[in-house]
Amino acid sequence: MKAEFILMGCSVSSGVPAIGNDWGSCDPAEPKNRRNRACAVVRSAKTTLVIDTGPDFRTQMNDLNIKEVEAVLYSHAHSDHIQGIDELRIIKLRTRRTIDIYGNETTINELRRRFDYLFRDHPKISIYPQVVNPRIIEPSAFGGAMIIGDLTFTPFNQDHGDMDCLGFRFGNMAYSPDMLNLDDAAIATLQGVDTWIADGAGFHREDHETHAPLSRIYALNERIKAKKVYICGLSKFMDYNMLRDELPPGFEPAYDGLLLPIHLMP
Repeated sequence: MKAEFILMGCSVSSGVPAIGNDWGSCDPAEPKNRRNRACAVVRSAKTTLVIDTGPDFRTQMNDLNIKEVEAVLYSHAHSDHIQGIDELRIIKLRTRRTIDIYGNETTINELRRRFDYLFRDHPKISIYPQVVNPRIIEPSAFGGAMIIGDLTFTPFNQDHGDMDCLGFRFGNMAYSPDMLNLDDAAIATLQGVDTWIADGAGFHREDHETHAPLSRIYALNERIKAKKVYICGLSKFMDYNMLRDELPPGFEPAYDGLLLPIHLMP
C-alpha cells in the first residue's frame, strides 16, 4: 500500500528565523532556511496521522489543507513538540469525535498534567468537551507493528538525554526526532529502511547533552544502512546550502515540506 510522509517542521525549538528575526548563519534568501517547529504528517488515501503538534501546528495543517486526523503520535513532551495540541479542539468540534493520541507513559502523563482540560468534558460548559483519548505505547510494543486505520507503523525508543523519546518506522522509511543516541533494539528496528530522517541538532558538538552530532548519525547509519539520510533538527547555525555541501554522499539536509513516498506492506 502506498502512503506519503511530509515533514512540516524540521527546526529546533527556536525555529528559523528565531524571534527578533534572527537568522544566525542562515541565508534569508534561501527558502529552505525558513523552518517551523516539529510536526510531520503520514497519510494514505484513507488515514491521516500527525507526529507531534508544535507551536506552528495550525499553520502547518492549513498549508496542507488538513481538516481532520485519525490520531496523533507524540515523540516526547518537550514544548516545541506539543504546544500546539490545543488546536486539536477545532478538529474535534468539526468531526464530533475524540482524537486518539499516542505516546510513552511519561509523555501522556505530562500532556495530561499540562492540558488536563483536553482529557475530560467540562463539568459545567458543554462547548468544552473532551478532545483527546490517551493511548500509552508500552515498552513491550517497541519494535512491533501497530495499526491505525490502514497505516502500519513501528515505534522504537530513543535516548534524548534527559528523557526517552519515540521514533517511528513506516514501511521503508523512519523518522527519528530529537535523539542523542540509539540502542541496539532501535537499530535493529531501523535496519532495512531506504530513508531515515534523523535529528542531527548536535551538529559539530560532540559533547551535546540532548541531540546527536553529525558524526554520531554517520556512525549509526553504518549499522542501519539507510540509502538516504535526511538531517533534521536544523538550527540557525545550520545553513541549508552550507550543510548540503558539507554532508557526505547519501546525506542531505531536511527542509519544511519534504515529501517522501513510502511503501507499507499490505
